[in-house]
Amino acid sequence: MDLKHWLARAVDAVDGWAAEFGSVAPHPSQVIDDSTFGAAFDEFTRRLRDNYPFFHPRYAGQMVRPPHPAAVVGYLAAMLLNPNNHAREGGPATTDMEREVVTQLAGMFGLPDALGHLTTSGTVANLEALWVARQARPGLGIAFSVDSHFTHARMCRLLGVEAYPVRVDDHGRIDLDALEELLRTGRVGTVVLTAGTTGTGTVDPIDDVVRLKERHDVRLHVDAAYGGFFTLLAGSGAVRPEPWAAIRHCDSVVVDPHKHGLQPYGCGAVLFADPAVARYYLHDSPYTYFTPSDLHLGEISLECSRAGAAAAALWLTFRLLPPTPEGLGQVLAVPRRTARRWARLLADSPYLDLYQEPDLDIVTYYPRRPTLAEVDEASRRVLHEGMHDPVDPVYLSTLRVDAEAFGRRHPDLVRDAGHAQVLRSVVMKPEAEAHVDALHSRIEELAAKGDHR
Repeated sequence: MDLKHWLARAVDAVDGWAAEFGSVAPHPSQVIDDSTFGAAFDEFTRRLRDNYPFFHPRYAGQMVRPPHPAAVVGYLAAMLLNPNNHAREGGPATTDMEREVVTQLAGMFGLPDALGHLTTSGTVANLEALWVARQARPGLGIAFSVDSHFTHARMCRLLGVEAYPVRVDDHGRIDLDALEELLRTGRVGTVVLTAGTTGTGTVDPIDDVVRLKERHDVRLHVDAAYGGFFTLLAGSGAVRPEPWAAIRHCDSVVVDPHKHGLQPYGCGAVLFADPAVARYYLHDSPYTYFTPSDLHLGEISLECSRAGAAAAALWLTFRLLPPTPEGLGQVLAVPRRTARRWARLLADSPYLDLYQEPDLDIVTYYPRRPTLAEVDEASRRVLHEGMHDPVDPVYLSTLRVDAEAFGRRHPDLVRDAGHAQVLRSVVMKPEAEAHVDALHSRIEELAAKGDHR
């Protein structure tokens, strides 16, 4: 795609539509001359240089990547109109687009009757899911693994619900024995399962927990904000299919199109298997909701104003790369291959060790050292030297791991500290596939500097 060409076409298309209503002169209060704007724009672009190269394979740190050009064009074109998808009269076209993409997302998870909508983030989407869970199971608590996203505990405090962190197994998945022991107490009404933890990309055994659902009369919510789109690979052998197939038996699921859905921030989504949860949102407004007679997006959302441009961007992207194995699934297959390739390189490395086998596209590893304290020091040094090298930089992130979790995975390591930082790389950009060998070699070079064996 020629981005400059299609951005210009987007502006022309909106201008052409606007001209049908007659010309309108800009109000003098908002008119800025080009020379004044030019000075501000020059400063603006200089400021933007203070950024990491998220687009480049050298950047293998956090879960950040540029949006697809189609999403950029779709967002800009709709943003020029600035529709608000709270109610249909705020943006008829983008409201319809939102309904269509939500239907596609629901189909991706095998939830054909789901009720849902886009949100500004996965955090807000999870808040809505837990809010509904509280309404459906009043007086009962919410359980989640200790490796789940930190916002679940925060949302429980916000909602005034008892939080029950559950220990994890030696791969970072929610421990089934500990969970069932907790469920037997009758104090839990909802279990949160994670399909792609933000630390290691670990997928909880959703299929196994589904078997506990009816036995203990609990709701199941799946936080698939990070990993949800990997369900498209469930039939390819690239991921274990059972957890993804089990999502259709859960009560709600969250996914973030602004991660693997190739969208700009913020674009999350929440889906409820039972559309009857709409009753928990029941409200009215004296000055809006006058166009449709059926349920609209503002009546099933905790948020009010929401950018219609987000729906437009996702709709246009899905027209080109639909959320199917043959569409967006082909894009997701690349980072999964990259992560597996890097794991094999780490298994053969004399200077680096794989912390744990990746479930998705987050790779965790550390410089080979005999003690936790030395691992921590070496990881910090590799991170710092890599990110500040003026000639050959590499951008990574770290993950703090407690001594017990480290010991379960690597019992031979001397645990002389309470925790250690390990290196963490998110290889979500398809461009990383061609660069992973060079990236690995560069990090090996940095790790070898402090290796005095």
